[in-house]
Amino acid sequence: MGNKSGAVSKEILEDLKLNTKFSETEIVQWYENFQKQCPSGRISKQDFQAIYTKFFPDSDANTYAQHVFRSFDENDDGTLDFREYIIALHMTSTGKTNRKLEWAFSLFDVDKNGYITKNEVKEICVAIFKMIPKEEVNCLPADENTPDKRADKLWKIFNKPDEVAEGEFIQGVLDDDDALRLIQYQPSK
Repeated sequence: MGNKSGAVSKEILEDLKLNTKFSETEIVQWYENFQKQCPSGRISKQDFQAIYTKFFPDSDANTYAQHVFRSFDENDDGTLDFREYIIALHMTSTGKTNRKLEWAFSLFDVDKNGYITKNEVKEICVAIFKMIPKEEVNCLPADENTPDKRADKLWKIFNKPDEVAEGEFIQGVLDDDDALRLIQYQPSK
């Protein structure tokens, strides 16, 4: 991944400059911090979960973190390398809406077959609900205050009986004001 001097390789640097909004300076700084935190050059699923749960200390973020990790582990090797990490950071923080929705689709596509089913939607909704504090769940509308209800409400947006392809998912979310809120959890704090 890096060259012998410990710097990010030119290939990865150019790839990330082309595929993210980060500058060369930002990428180099991220790489130096990544190397300090992950001397092996990789983040394991367990390390990722530990980092992720720090953002949600009052809830159970482990299940959701596993799904997020799976969606970013492009080569399915059970780790995130620097490139995968930066692409993930870009997609979730500064990426364009369509790119974020492509990522959201990959999150919901649990079996990675190119389609999502209502069961996969429910599985992700269960993971989302584990992160929502009980007092916030009590404030949700009655038709989305359980994982099943939220999954049903989201699935109705797509108007499909069995499965939804990526393009249908993206268009469905873009066409419905509620859909974007339903596919994620935004802490109220």
